[in-house]
Amino acid sequence: MYTDFDRCVRAVRSKDARFDGWFYTAVLTTRIYCRPSCPAVPPKDRNMTFYPSAAAAQQAGFRACKRCRPDASPGSPQWNERADLVARAMRLIGDGTVDREGVPGLAARLGYSTRQIERQLLAELGAGPLALARAQRAQTARILIETSELSMADAAFAAGFSSIRTFNETVREVFALSPSELRARAARGRHPTTPGVLTLRLPFRAPLCPDNLFGHLVATAVPGVEEWRDGAYRRTLRLPYGHGTVALAPRPDHIDCRLALSDLRDLAGAISRCRSLLDLDADPEAVDELLGADERLAPLVAKAPGRRVPRTVDPEEFAVRAVLGQQVSTAAARTLAARLVTAHGERVDDPTGGGLTHLFPSAEALSGLDPTALAMPGGRRTTIVTLVRALASGELSLGVGSDRSQAYARLAELPGMGPWTTGIIGMRALGDPDAFVPTDLGVRRGAAACGLPATPGALTRHAAAWRPWRAYAVQHLWAAHDHPINDMPED
Repeated sequence: MYTDFDRCVRAVRSKDARFDGWFYTAVLTTRIYCRPSCPAVPPKDRNMTFYPSAAAAQQAGFRACKRCRPDASPGSPQWNERADLVARAMRLIGDGTVDREGVPGLAARLGYSTRQIERQLLAELGAGPLALARAQRAQTARILIETSELSMADAAFAAGFSSIRTFNETVREVFALSPSELRARAARGRHPTTPGVLTLRLPFRAPLCPDNLFGHLVATAVPGVEEWRDGAYRRTLRLPYGHGTVALAPRPDHIDCRLALSDLRDLAGAISRCRSLLDLDADPEAVDELLGADERLAPLVAKAPGRRVPRTVDPEEFAVRAVLGQQVSTAAARTLAARLVTAHGERVDDPTGGGLTHLFPSAEALSGLDPTALAMPGGRRTTIVTLVRALASGELSLGVGSDRSQAYARLAELPGMGPWTTGIIGMRALGDPDAFVPTDLGVRRGAAACGLPATPGALTRHAAAWRPWRAYAVQHLWAAHDHPINDMPED
């Protein structure tokens, strides 16, 4: 979109927040870059230029606006929607892959050469992988400076910088303030926080309907791994450098996020996982406009605009849980998962004294699972064992940088992986916005209640008009009848 000058100017003039994260406005006279909804007086048209990423604006010598904080705007929806090389690369960079493994590690995960990755990112985003990772490090550093009592040296290394000098230079260049000045500004309006807990505001594009998001997560929560407490969804996190816990609570204009991490180098990855879990980078206007054009779906869309798809913080965990949930009730699936966690999960401490006790067991921990210990039919036992072995060996990849088409094909080859399981994994683990489960009983009941075809074949044909947002249509169809997954939990 950033190449359409007139459209970008109209968005800036109207201060349209829907375009935050889609492009960035750079002001040639002040050398500042902003999000489209910046509350400042818009510059003259001739003084504006536009960039597709914050990294590209920073690389061109612009610094972040102190009023609208463009570095903290919602992410571009296209990185979640698209499944091409650039989108996969951006998801991996957001997950901290470049900081952990460098550009060669990023290229290896994607199956391309370093030169090809750099060329593709430069062509589409105006910045290479190192510049994009640097922009993320700057944002991580700002979070640590403003929300923790860490020393500046600890904040620098936790954010991924290799030296304090680089940390100081980057923060001053990007934010036009020194790290100490950033902390002093933030301290004036900061509320007291729990020691060791980072408090963040996760932005999103309005509208957002939190009911099905938090209702689904809490209704299917695995005891010891997840809980609803004090108005927040809480869960444990398995992260590259260690583990953590997170508490997520909906607010009118943001998600309140409280993170406790065993290693602060995991901060960027933890934020990325939380945003993905709640589908915060979606474009609800685009989704609702298309789905609302169907006269059968229109009443549901109008009743609850901004529905998101509840996803996951761990694709491998969700794949295992999807198999456990085959042909059983929500309560039965929770019981089976809880037994697996108790027997094979890693114990952790809950820093705030809640009920979180375990990490969900990794695929490696489950790869030697004795199938006879599982209280389920023989066919499903085989599916579980085959799945975890494929995940542990790397034969099946469901991570943020995985190729969706390859993942779908590999899932379909596993015994016991029918269309429902594959579709649910695609929707919530792979983040496919067009995943569809026409055989799901809740979807069929919702379709019948709306006057839509209720048989899988006929519903699939009708749903062709909902592409590429069929996963969001599923959320509306599930909401057409009473079920705990559709209701905001009570305190």
